Amino acid sequence: MSKAGAFDLASGVGGKIDKTEVLSAVEKYEKYHVCYGGEEEERKANYTDMVNKYYDLVTSFYEFGWGESFHFAPRWKGESLQESIKRHEHFLALQLGLKSGQKVLDVGCGIGGPLREIARFSSTSVTGLNNNEYQITRGKELNRFAGVDKTCNFVKADFMKMPFPDNSFDAVYAIEATCHAPDAYGCYKEIYRVLKPGQCFAAYEWCLTDAFDPNNQEHKKIKAEIEIGDGLPDIRSTRKCLEALKQAGDMGERSCSRLTSPMVKALEFVGLAPKGSQRVQDFLEKAAEGLVAGGRKEIFTPMYFFLARKPQHG
Repeated sequence: MSKAGAFDLASGVGGKIDKTEVLSAVEKYEKYHVCYGGEEEERKANYTDMVNKYYDLVTSFYEFGWGESFHFAPRWKGESLQESIKRHEHFLALQLGLKSGQKVLDVGCGIGGPLREIARFSSTSVTGLNNNEYQITRGKELNRFAGVDKTCNFVKADFMKMPFPDNSFDAVYAIEATCHAPDAYGCYKEIYRVLKPGQCFAAYEWCLTDAFDPNNQEHKKIKAEIEIGDGLPDIRSTRKCLEALKQAGDMGERSCSRLTSPMVKALEFVGLAPKGSQRVQDFLEKAAEGLVAGGRKEIFTPMYFFLARKPQHG
């Protein structure tokens, strides 16, 4: 756990949102989603506002209960959560074939947990791309604490419009992040553009599996619950994900709640946490139920892995 405890959780709720406006931000965020009567097209049209509100609201919850890396990982018997997360990140670095001194881009980097781990594991310089100011501020502080602030940095920008020249990076990766893009093709096209010829892009992606039935009401409910808890415009199928990757450039691929509601309620009641904190906890719990159900039904995975290489003369 990278933060000290309940007080840090309470003080961080809302991120850059004024504490008096947290409740109204929660209400606006909820209205983007099917669970609360929202529409998919509205989410896509307003994805920047929606995703920023989401991460302002939940980042302190994530860090308190999850650590610095906001992603899933398969666990071996006897392996701790943090051990599994590190192994998951090391696997990605090894698949990319990272070498000392290379310049790497982390697309949708959160507060930089994977960025720091991969930079230290591979002796590379990693740039984290993120459109959320609060997460970048927190990430810079953690970079300084970890001693990687001289080799790793953050850039605030939309991954649909990256502020980098063509052919800038020796490798690019994304961990459960590009699922937030309103258009996967547009996002992958930008990644293709900034990646050097002959180099690789690797990602873990949130995807619906072929077992998902869009006409099954239970499946639709599970999908909606997952989306409310991670601000996703719309979860894509694995097939659509790979189709978008191929369209973005001629890249070949191969596929291969620790928080307690009573505690948050108490913090809000005594005024340590802003009004609306309990509502954030509620939709995170709803999402957790959807994630568990999606896994049990085998209709969803947060870890669909692919590795793609940009042609040498692309």
